[in-house]
Amino acid sequence: MTTSQNSDAILARMMALHPKVIDLTLDRMWRLLAALDNPQNALPPVIHLAGTNGKGSTQAMIRAGLEAMGKVVHAYTSPHLARFHERIRLAGTLIDEDHLTAVLDECWNANNRENITYFEITTCAALLAFARTPADYTLLEVGLGGRLDATNVIDRPALTVITPVSIDHQQFLGDTIEQIASEKAGILKRGVPCIVGPQADAAMEVIEAQAAKLGAPLIAHGQHWQVWEERGRLIYQDETGLLDLPLPVLPGAHQIQNAGAALAALRYLRADETACEAAITRAHWPARMQRLRTGPLVDAAPGAEIWLDGGHNAAAGEALGAHLATLPQRPTHLICGMLNTKDVTGYLAPLFAVSESLTAISIPGEANTLSADQTAAAALSVGMAATTAPSLETALNTIVAQDPNARVLICGSLYLAGHVLRSNG
Repeated sequence: MTTSQNSDAILARMMALHPKVIDLTLDRMWRLLAALDNPQNALPPVIHLAGTNGKGSTQAMIRAGLEAMGKVVHAYTSPHLARFHERIRLAGTLIDEDHLTAVLDECWNANNRENITYFEITTCAALLAFARTPADYTLLEVGLGGRLDATNVIDRPALTVITPVSIDHQQFLGDTIEQIASEKAGILKRGVPCIVGPQADAAMEVIEAQAAKLGAPLIAHGQHWQVWEERGRLIYQDETGLLDLPLPVLPGAHQIQNAGAALAALRYLRADETACEAAITRAHWPARMQRLRTGPLVDAAPGAEIWLDGGHNAAAGEALGAHLATLPQRPTHLICGMLNTKDVTGYLAPLFAVSESLTAISIPGEANTLSADQTAAAALSVGMAATTAPSLETALNTIVAQDPNARVLICGSLYLAGHVLRSNG
């Protein structure tokens, strides 16, 4: 067995420790963390982020800003795209294979084959690595929800962040915006400030009520800070003054709001203007309207413009549609694969007006994929011209055979985005 297979082999065993992929409770986390001598209590100061959309982008901007201040930063994100190692950024760099294998193996042995989900045991591995490596901050991104998420084991984080809340994962979090907001607000801690991004009124009321119970000060969009685009610049204003900055390097109007939350967090942490500018100009977050410029897919369609986006809910579809409408005019064709747990029509409806066609595919290697036929049917139901293809490569070849200079957007799932990034090398 080569070293590159060591972590893969352990992770494969971990998948079999619980019959469900998702089973929200913290009991198993507390048990295993206790067996590991509670590494969550030895972390560098934690910034804990929850939200339906934008938490990964916001975290990437906060990290870029902190690093511009000279700070050493751990970061935990999920899911990964191409390799599991992407989830654990240790003191600024992705965890290496030997270190990952060691902490996974330690968690496996400490768990003693007890019932635990894959996300829970791998989160314990991340916390173990973070606790043993010096850093100035730890950025923890919630996996799902907040209240019962495996990351919600930090008694007193330095700061919490809640990005926009919308409808997603209803089977786990509830059917209403209020129920979902209540789960996200579960990361609030007594006396710990929380940065709150733009929210629907119903969601904001829930967050405010929970904050009041805990005496958690809110630093909220629309009340304590504002952010907007003006003449091709990002303008941010809070109680300490105004920042006039370049637009975020991450594309899309929705990134203005994500940048605002990141800037609010950084200003709370006493970042200067240089660090704030670095936050939005140096952040890197793949598969969020990422232009593919090299690799086999680009080589196969040299005249086309190929983009990749992993958004997968109705709010993400709205943001994507709004961004596509701002791009230079060019026929846009979608290649789409989605999971069977998602609101497919809600995601696709905003894309109807900005696309010429949709080619549906199944997500390779993903048990919970919607079939290409189901995705195509959903596209047809919102008025799109839709067809199916047996593979991503066939879909792309068919599109460029008819329109060699097309804009092609591969979209619908982070799992599909991961497949694209792996296969495109």
